[in-house]
Amino acid sequence: MDSDLADAVDGLKAVFQKRKVDLAFGKAPPETVDALKKQLKIPHRFRSFLLGANPTKVETLTPVERVRLIPAEELVAAQARITKPSDGASAPADWKASWVVIAESTLLGDPYFLDVSKPDPEGDCPVYTAMSGQDRWSPTLAASSFAQFLRILSTAMEIAAGFGDAIMDDEDEDSFREALGPKVKIIDAAAMRAGHWT
Repeated sequence: MDSDLADAVDGLKAVFQKRKVDLAFGKAPPETVDALKKQLKIPHRFRSFLLGANPTKVETLTPVERVRLIPAEELVAAQARITKPSDGASAPADWKASWVVIAESTLLGDPYFLDVSKPDPEGDCPVYTAMSGQDRWSPTLAASSFAQFLRILSTAMEIAAGFGDAIMDDEDEDSFREALGPKVKIIDAAAMRAGHWT
């Protein structure tokens, strides 16, 4: 992993430990990652993440969202859940082949996905999300890169520590989003403008 990505992973680990939330990272086997590169065209930075910090059990806890990072072993199945739902419902046909699901909202069922058609010079890609259960996928930028996505998740976890573990009412959710907004703007102004986190 390059230093930028390693810092983002370390930040995520630190906030989980601070909040005493269980998490587990492993190392994906190189042959698994090679197969994912061929099948899903995952970019260099995400491959190095899986090789060095495969998220075997990583789920954020905030008043408004729970984001579970998907381990290497489940990535192919995660794509299939989006394009061929097991509940018999028909999936919107406009899912793009360049979208690779890397995380999911365990509260809402919405996917978080890389757009591998938009690589940057570091071999990273933007992360989008879209509401499931709609007639069409309408992507919203969640982070300009995967490393930024990890930083935003860390920041959300840190802010959530001040809200306790009780069920939130709408006013608490608004307060959380108001506290998160300025921090997201510092990390990733484009993600802030897109409005997903606020």
